[in-house]
Amino acid sequence: MRTIDWIDEAIVLVDQTRLPGDLTYLRITTVAELIDAIKRLAVRGAPALGVAGALGVALAARTGEPIGPLREARPTAVNLAWGVDQAAAAPDPLARALRIRDEDIAACLAMGVLGADLLAGHGATRVMTVCNTGGLAAVERGTALGVIQTMHERGTLREALALETRPLLQGARLTAWELARMGAPHRLIVDSAGPFLLARGAADAVLIGADRIAANGDTANKIGSYALALGARRAGVPFLVIAPETTIDLATPGGDVITIEDRGPAEVLSIGGVRLAPEGAGALNPAFDVTPADLITAIVTDRRVIRLDRGETPDHA
Repeated sequence: MRTIDWIDEAIVLVDQTRLPGDLTYLRITTVAELIDAIKRLAVRGAPALGVAGALGVALAARTGEPIGPLREARPTAVNLAWGVDQAAAAPDPLARALRIRDEDIAACLAMGVLGADLLAGHGATRVMTVCNTGGLAAVERGTALGVIQTMHERGTLREALALETRPLLQGARLTAWELARMGAPHRLIVDSAGPFLLARGAADAVLIGADRIAANGDTANKIGSYALALGARRAGVPFLVIAPETTIDLATPGGDVITIEDRGPAEVLSIGGVRLAPEGAGALNPAFDVTPADLITAIVTDRRVIRLDRGETPDHA
């Protein structure tokens, strides 16, 4: 299954808002439709957004729509703007977009191998993860969940613990769905249980993805990642960031200058259209947080392992 692809002169993508109940596909023929799909998270995940951005430029070349609004549709994830820029600078935007798609598939395979090898060196067989970093966040396989899939295929995965990931429950809705499809042993936990369970020895390592990695190694990822990093440090277990090289943004010096998207109060105050909080209550809803580099053991990309715990950084590894 491919999360996003180019078929018959259109973008075809899995509508992730319908999962896990329905596996349905959207056929996107305009940039405006693509922006809507991105903003309402029908397509999400840094690698998938990079492919979506590039394919969106190919659409724009046919429809005459501007690409500026597409580039800014999700401000925290660097891959979206990168994909738009790559295709826009190419003589043939569609050919470049399809190459980005194919490169993403290869990158996910490579990250799976490098990450699984690193964890094997630590003797890690039980892993904890947040949000969704599988094939649904890429074209196929994914980043952190791609490592878990490789471990499962090798027979080295004892268990994956997935945070449910409030407020939109990407862990409960998407990661559990993907783990079940691959037949991997797994259990869900509430977000706030993660650090405590690490302290009790429930996992040997924490794996997360990334939406933007700064030059110094600070990493923006789904809200809840920072708490897991603190828990992992206290528990003395490795905390690994799994992301393609394209997620490293050397133009961003550190995490303090990363724009953090706030998605508004509705997602926090309600679930599935049913209001949980009393009328008049407000909410903060940062979609991402930033984990400082000194809490990260290593960054695993498709090309290298950057050992932050040994003083390496993305720009000086």
